[in-house]
Amino acid sequence: MPSLLRDETMNARDVADPESCRRRLTEDGYFVLHGHVPKAFVRRLCEVTDALFAAEGDRAGWEFKREPGALRLANLVDKHEVFWEVIADAVVLRLVALVLGDRFKLSSLNARAALPGCGEQPLHTDMGGLPDERGSWVCNAVWLLDDFTERNGTLRVIPGSHRWGRLPGEVLADPAAPHPDQRLITAEAGSVVVFDAHLWHSGTRNQSDDLRRALHAFYCRWDKPQQQYQKALLRADTQRRLPPELRRLLALDDPCNDRLSRAVVRRSGFLE
Repeated sequence: MPSLLRDETMNARDVADPESCRRRLTEDGYFVLHGHVPKAFVRRLCEVTDALFAAEGDRAGWEFKREPGALRLANLVDKHEVFWEVIADAVVLRLVALVLGDRFKLSSLNARAALPGCGEQPLHTDMGGLPDERGSWVCNAVWLLDDFTERNGTLRVIPGSHRWGRLPGEVLADPAAPHPDQRLITAEAGSVVVFDAHLWHSGTRNQSDDLRRALHAFYCRWDKPQQQYQKALLRADTQRRLPPELRRLLALDDPCNDRLSRAVVRRSGFLE
């Protein structure tokens, strides 16, 4: 997929320049690929995602966690091959590598749709984690299936907070309250927001009359457990059909990941 980067402080050369991307991810903690995904592919992702929401109904998201005020889907790699293209997008993986280093794996692929009048979250870090002595170990890529606006439950981030070494709940009296340094990410459907997932972030209230849909491709460093143990979740038929590069990305043949992920408690940044 071509990358059509658009932002008043960025240009297309930034994506081809790893040092420019690294500086933005290191300093602010996030990077927006505006208009990265072709419209036809966005429409296809919406069709498949909506069909899964309808088919799974009240069971949607059962493989991980449910969230009041939002619809969720989990284990998407197992549910349609269209999602294989999402997790393996070369441009996105290049940005993920700038956060995590060259050795990383998919931790989970979920969908989230903020319901009208709902969707606000407290500020959190993914997996409730802080960087360790090796640096950052979680990175998220949010694929926008709808426009993200200031009114429809967009993502808010606190730039630079991934470098503070504190969790929001340790510092803030109310992590759900507005933060003086927050930025609201606004971008058109087909954009991808890649961020160091130690960055303080949250969904905001959807004040529109429609769902606000996104996919969350969540990656972790090679030496950390997957949020959702892919080897246990993927059906045998799916595992047989996956090409070698995706088997590596999913850590299906990695004994180290088996030891790390087999017994892990499914962890979210804020969901119980």
